[in-house]
Amino acid sequence: QVQLVESGGRDAQAGDSLKLSCEVSGGSIRLTRMAWWRQIPYKRELIAYVLEDGSGHYIDAVKDRFVISKDNAKNTIYLQMNNLNVQDTAIYYCNQLSPYWEWGPGARVTVTS
Repeated sequence: QVQLVESGGRDAQAGDSLKLSCEVSGGSIRLTRMAWWRQIPYKRELIAYVLEDGSGHYIDAVKDRFVISKDNAKNTIYLQMNNLNVQDTAIYYCNQLSPYWEWGPGARVTVTS
């Protein structure tokens, strides 16, 4: 069974940078399209995904500020978050782009101005 564990979430101030990690066990990410989502009340949105070749794709709200990456050897994906703003406050989850594995606990990020 695949397990996902997100880490790196914390309280931050607007303009700060954070790096989230997602360790995957029980399955390989090497040939898997992985993604990050974020959850705010009543809404979970896909914000970034990385293809098998390592290329990242982003929604407009995070483009040019966030970078998704993967380390196949560590079976881990990352989300480098730069120039945070209060709208980035959310719980962040990683998962396979499709179909979903069981969701992990998420990483809470709270950004204050």
